[in-house]
Amino acid sequence: MEPRLDFLTNPVSAGFLKHLVSAGRTLVDSPLPATTRELVALRASQINGCGFCVDMHTKESARAGETAVRLNLLATWREATVYTEAERAALELAEQGTRIADPAGGVTDEAWADAAKHYDEDQLAALVSTIAAINAFNRLNVLTRKPGGDYEPGQFG
Repeated sequence: MEPRLDFLTNPVSAGFLKHLVSAGRTLVDSPLPATTRELVALRASQINGCGFCVDMHTKESARAGETAVRLNLLATWREATVYTEAERAALELAEQGTRIADPAGGVTDEAWADAAKHYDEDQLAALVSTIAAINAFNRLNVLTRKPGGDYEPGQFG
């Protein structure tokens, strides 16, 4: 499958991407644990079928010390015993925030309350921002058919 547009070299899209990447980088210094941030980004990317982001966040998670077992079980996190209650709450929020057009109608009050039990307001703000950012990246890559497989850890900072 050939990419439809080189988002990095087109002047219009490259300018947009520069700002989106900058927004994403602000989350690196947020109080949300890096492992949670990477798991959420990876899970949303799996749901959205974004090969580039699945590749990127699998490799970045491993680089940050995530285990192969946890990475391999992520698509079935509800049935796995390797995630904390806080991570489960973040993953549920990420799934509902990614599937906003589903019949349930977006994020339930229950999912929000569960996340709020585990994360303070600043962490919730970072979690919501992470979910929004990864969904934007996923859509750009899926629309333009950016392939996965060639990402090198640390490529974007």
